[in-house]
Amino acid sequence: MSRFLTEYQLNFWERVLSPAFLDTIEMVAITTLFGTIFGFLIAVILLVSNKDGIRPNKYIYGVVSFLVNVIRSFPFLILMILLLPFTKLVAGTSIGVRAAVVPLIVSAAAFIAKLIENAMQEVDRGLIEAMKSFGISEAQVVFRVMLTEALPSIISGIILAMVSILGCTAMAGAMGAGGIGSVAITYGYQKFNYPVMGLTVAILIIFVEIIEAIGKWVYRKMK
Repeated sequence: MSRFLTEYQLNFWERVLSPAFLDTIEMVAITTLFGTIFGFLIAVILLVSNKDGIRPNKYIYGVVSFLVNVIRSFPFLILMILLLPFTKLVAGTSIGVRAAVVPLIVSAAAFIAKLIENAMQEVDRGLIEAMKSFGISEAQVVFRVMLTEALPSIISGIILAMVSILGCTAMAGAMGAGGIGSVAITYGYQKFNYPVMGLTVAILIIFVEIIEAIGKWVYRKMK
């Protein structure tokens, strides 16, 4: 009996948990990468166009800020449902990892954009004015002064975003995205298999701890 259970557990890990774990890593990695890229671009637009920015423009700032706040206000599960037509258009499917990363990136980009904007706004204005007096360009002010000074805070914010993304991937499992969340729902919740539920929760906790540990190490190196 114990041998049967051991073989079953090994098969369950190989057939179900291992692929789900890799799917979760893939979703978190892709979402963090593209969410950071798009989030940074949005943050720069907000930073430059706000009333105290280099090129103030209340219309651009108002529209972009409104869209970011609207996206951030939606619970992720509802956002996934609302974006289903867009997801199918972009990814060619509405299920699986490829489909899940579309709403994940949209949600993460809005969240990260605000984190980056707030971090860069906290840069000492006196330092910015001092560097301007040396004749550096507006682009250099943003990328060589504000970004450099805010980088530790930005890194810390991205790590926080990764933990949030991990939680969203678990919710995406309810929509057929795969990953650890899907295992928890399909094999744990729906079949009342509490050991599987406990195992998936333990994996997610370990995943969060690893992300936090890496984040703290990077943050200390950047300070």
